[in-house]
Amino acid sequence: MAPKVTPLSGFPELLPAERLAELHLLDILRETFELHGFTSIETRAVEPVERLLGKGGDADKEVYGVARLAAGAEERRDAALGLHFDLTVPFARYVLENAGKLAFPFRRYQIQKSWRGERPQEGRFREFTQADIDVVDVGELSTHFEAEMPIVLAEIFEQLPVGDFAVRCNNRKIPQGFYLGIGLTDITATLRIVDKLDKVGPDAVTEMLLGTGATREQAGQCLALARISSPDASFVEQVGALGVSHPLLSEGLATLAEVIEAALAATRPGRVIADLSIARGLDYYTGTVYETQIVGFESWGSVAGGGRYDSLASDGRTSYPGVGISIGVTRLMQLLIARRGLTASRSTPAAVLVAVTDEESRGRSLAVASALRARRIPCEVAPRADRFGKQIRYADRRGIPFVWFPGAGADGGDQVKDLRSGAQTDADAATWLCPPSDLRPALLTS
Repeated sequence: MAPKVTPLSGFPELLPAERLAELHLLDILRETFELHGFTSIETRAVEPVERLLGKGGDADKEVYGVARLAAGAEERRDAALGLHFDLTVPFARYVLENAGKLAFPFRRYQIQKSWRGERPQEGRFREFTQADIDVVDVGELSTHFEAEMPIVLAEIFEQLPVGDFAVRCNNRKIPQGFYLGIGLTDITATLRIVDKLDKVGPDAVTEMLLGTGATREQAGQCLALARISSPDASFVEQVGALGVSHPLLSEGLATLAEVIEAALAATRPGRVIADLSIARGLDYYTGTVYETQIVGFESWGSVAGGGRYDSLASDGRTSYPGVGISIGVTRLMQLLIARRGLTASRSTPAAVLVAVTDEESRGRSLAVASALRARRIPCEVAPRADRFGKQIRYADRRGIPFVWFPGAGADGGDQVKDLRSGAQTDADAATWLCPPSDLRPALLTS
């Protein structure tokens, strides 16, 4: 008896219409990235385990090791390769290896799978696709690149059927300078605690801050800062009203104001907002940080985010500061499929099914298909010369909008039928125009 086929938890596979919807999303990402001048790269799937674990934390629990099944213990130990669990580590290595061949500032986009050995749950997977962009420079990086990232995110999400969304921005220097200004010393611990505000609430955050040695007054000031949010640069005045000063705080406020004002000039009001509760990436982000949430689905957390980093890529002599964002393609797709019923308008790329009258005349149908494809009209030739009614049902089940009938016209010419309206008209494969909206499957939501 053949073994039972069962799905592997955390390794999602899409049905054809869902995959077409994902490809549509990926096309939007690629086109938007390239409109902003980002060039595509692809890195290898594996990295030395030592490099993957360099980020610290619980990375060792997440890395999938890679080795030949027939390898001996010594070979397995010497190889020490693992699948990358994000695109940041391989990109940093790529920059260092190719620095002499790249033109800086280097603008890259990368759309690839990653693998993470964590417990699968809603919105979290063991195999998933990410889409990243980064700008990296040598030695110094202008702050105007930090302002560009949320603009790119907003442009992408405006094109997707996600409904309302917000790109929330903060600058790591704001809470760091603020905490130093009120006399706190364990800045990292404070950031980690305040970052839990949305999950555990203000009372629990207060108790945890008191546990680190903060006074109740200092805890209250930390919460007051985290509550500040605005769609414009008015957050600067709100922070000033708290009566705390520090050079690092002033620097962070100035940079974030530049980011928000640039976004206001380039996007719809309210799409990019300042939210001083955002911490993100405590291990390496040093400047502006971003998170994107879908309104009404905040429980899913961020579906895109990133930030500025100053020391992620360095060879010991030269540093390559950068800023980037990452979009969780698989996470976003599963959210839209599960909660919005996202699919494509058909389960095949074909816009036209070319009917076959009988097997002896299949050559004519193939010639029609070739003429249509030469004009970039996706089509499929019917698999069997069944009755036309059966061929029409074949097309209808797949969502193909048009059926082409060779030789069906009064003068022996061709005709094409729109299955939605029922209209059937004379047509010539050399001149017939497929409506632009039908050339590619469209995104549909329930």
